Amino acid sequence: MKQLLAFIRKEFYHVFRDKRTLLTMFGMPVVQIVLFGYALSSEVKNIGIAVLDNAKDATTEQIVDRIKTSSYFIVKDPVSNFSEIEEKFKEGSIKCALLFPTNFGNELGHSGKAQVQIITDGSDPNTATIVVNYLTAILTRYQQELNPTARLPYQIVPQVRMLYNEEQNGSLNFIPGVIALIFMIVSTALTSVSIVREKELGTMEVLLVSPFKPLRVLVAKAIPYLVLSIVNFIIILLLSVFLLDVQIKGSLTLLFAESILFIITCLSLGLLISNLTNSQQTAMLIAMMGMMLPTLIFTGFMFPVENMPWIFQVISHILPSRYYYIIIKAVMLKGLSFSYVWKETLILVGMTLFLLTISFKKFKIRLS
Repeated sequence: MKQLLAFIRKEFYHVFRDKRTLLTMFGMPVVQIVLFGYALSSEVKNIGIAVLDNAKDATTEQIVDRIKTSSYFIVKDPVSNFSEIEEKFKEGSIKCALLFPTNFGNELGHSGKAQVQIITDGSDPNTATIVVNYLTAILTRYQQELNPTARLPYQIVPQVRMLYNEEQNGSLNFIPGVIALIFMIVSTALTSVSIVREKELGTMEVLLVSPFKPLRVLVAKAIPYLVLSIVNFIIILLLSVFLLDVQIKGSLTLLFAESILFIITCLSLGLLISNLTNSQQTAMLIAMMGMMLPTLIFTGFMFPVENMPWIFQVISHILPSRYYYIIIKAVMLKGLSFSYVWKETLILVGMTLFLLTISFKKFKIRLS
C-alpha cells in the first residue's frame, strides 16, 4: 500500500504541475456546460417575421399587435409588396411572412370566415413547422376572443401536460448529454496520455525494473483522474442546479454511483488507448476527436437514434455514453430508481471489466 500511495501521490504531482491538464480537466467542462445550457436550445424564439397588410384595418392591427407581444416573433419593418418579402427571405432576415388580403376585416366580420397566407422558409422544415404552429395558435386565440360563445357541433379540446419538464426548460434536453460528453472526452483523454507520457519521458524503464506490478501501475494511473473527475462532476451539478435551474429529481446517491461507474469506464478506455499508442499527440487525438463525434451523434441527445439507419443504431450500442445518457436522464430528470436502469448499469459494468482486462493484457512489461 505504501508503494501504491507513493505512486498515486506522484501522479497527483504530475497533474497539478501541468497547467494544460488542469485547464482541460476543469476549464473545458465549465465552458461546455455553459455553452450548451445557454447557447444551444431546441426552443424556437426571436423569429423574424414580415407582415404584408393589404387590408390595413383594425382587425389586422390587433393581430399584428398580438404577434409583436409574443416572445417568439420579431416583427420587421412593414413591406408593401411580395418582392420585398422574397428579398428579405434571400437576405435571411426573416423566417416567415404573414399576408393579409384586401378585405380581410370585412370578410371576417360579415361571413365569419377569412383567409390569410403564411409563408415560411422551408430550408429548415422543423423550424418552419414550429413557426406555422405558433402563428396558427395566435390566430385561433384571437378568433376565440372575437366570438367566445361560438360552439362547433363537435369539438375536441386537448389538454397538454409536459411530464418531467412542466416549466419547459430547454437546458434539460442538453445537460445529461453534455455531462456524458464531458466525461467521455475529458476523462478518456487525460488518462490516455498517462502511460504514453512515461514512455516519452523515459521513466517507463524505471517502472519496469522496479518491483511495482503492472496492475498497480494501471490502478495508480487511474485513481488521481477518478478523484478529479468526481470533483468535476460536483462542479457540473452545482452549475446545472444554480446556473441553469436544473432540478435533480432522483436519488443523489444513485446519480453519484452511476456517474462514478461511467467515469471508471472512461478511464479504462483511456488506459487502453494509452497502452496502444506511442505518443501523447496520437493518444490525445484518438481520445478527443475519436470520442467527440461518436458521442455527439450516437448518444441520442443531439439526434434521435431511433431515426437513424439500422447500421448506425448498432454502432450506437457500442458507446458507453449512450447507456450513461439513458441512466442520468432517467435518474436526474425523471426521478426513477435503480430498478429502471439496472440493465444499462450492468452493460457499463461489463464494458468496464472488458476494457480493464484488455488494458492489463496490452500493458507491455518490456520496451521494444
